[in-house]
Amino acid sequence: MQETEISTLGEFGLIERLTKGFEPKNASTLLGVGDDCAVIGTGGELCSLVTTDLLLEGIHFDLTYVPLTHLGYKAVVVNLSDVVAMNGTPRQITVSLGISKRFTLEHIEQLYAGIRMACVDYGVDLVGGDTSASVTGLIISITCMGEAKKDDIVYRSGARDTDLICVSGDLGAAYMGLQLLERERVASAGISDFEPDFAGREYLLQRQLKPEARVDVLDELRSLGIRPTAMMDVSDGLSSELLHICKASGVGCRVYEDRIPIDYQTASMAEELNMNLVTAAMNGGEDYELLFTVPLTDHEKVAQMKTAHLIGHITKPDLGAYMITRDDAEIEIRAQGWNAFKQ
Repeated sequence: MQETEISTLGEFGLIERLTKGFEPKNASTLLGVGDDCAVIGTGGELCSLVTTDLLLEGIHFDLTYVPLTHLGYKAVVVNLSDVVAMNGTPRQITVSLGISKRFTLEHIEQLYAGIRMACVDYGVDLVGGDTSASVTGLIISITCMGEAKKDDIVYRSGARDTDLICVSGDLGAAYMGLQLLERERVASAGISDFEPDFAGREYLLQRQLKPEARVDVLDELRSLGIRPTAMMDVSDGLSSELLHICKASGVGCRVYEDRIPIDYQTASMAEELNMNLVTAAMNGGEDYELLFTVPLTDHEKVAQMKTAHLIGHITKPDLGAYMITRDDAEIEIRAQGWNAFKQ
């Protein structure tokens, strides 16, 4: 039997392959695999939204430069962001840990201080979990449960030709924050009294170490009377997320290089490291901004938004997915964002 390297499939290809053929058997399972959250019917107006994330030391975080309190906060927020991306409200989480012998009680209390901070900030309850010994460092698995009215849930599959494409905040900052931390980690090797140089780069560190779920974007959308046709959060990179929406919705897209929102610190750091700025913004990941589409008729409303930017439009599927550069060239969008199996 010919064997297949998992790295050739990538995370989403692997999930698609493994879950193929699993058909829902319960009427309450309104949506299983394939979006930011599963959708579970409750028999009433509200539906439950369920999502889970696994964070592994050495793969998703490096405790050389990630404080445990920040890690706890971030571990919660990345789950909350999935619920927000479905236009829902996070309500509860469970936390399961694999803990190796090098961690003390005080270390885990620091981690939980960050988890508690996120729960307080977002009004979320910690309702359970599990703990186990680990031989591979620290393992964090968090499941988040939220809710939304059935008719308010926004899926990846609702984008239609001529819809406008919007993204909140700015892109690439979290990736540049990671590059900054990695640079200083390498520079500190063998130096006991090393002082990292983060001056003027505080925003990049904040985006990498303490991201936020964009609840405020949902608030503004509702205040303006805008209901997105499709939405997801930018966790693996804008390029990957655009292709997810295009595939799920059966459409193509055009986004414009000069419309991609990028912070000054991100641009400055990219120049310092001699990295391509647009590549970082399109493929960096971990921004946890909201990527969403809205009907063309909402153009004037979108133009009023303070939390989001118009970056392109949806096209017919046969036109493909492309970025229009500043000199009007078309570059095909490829999924080059985060893929743990290729790192």
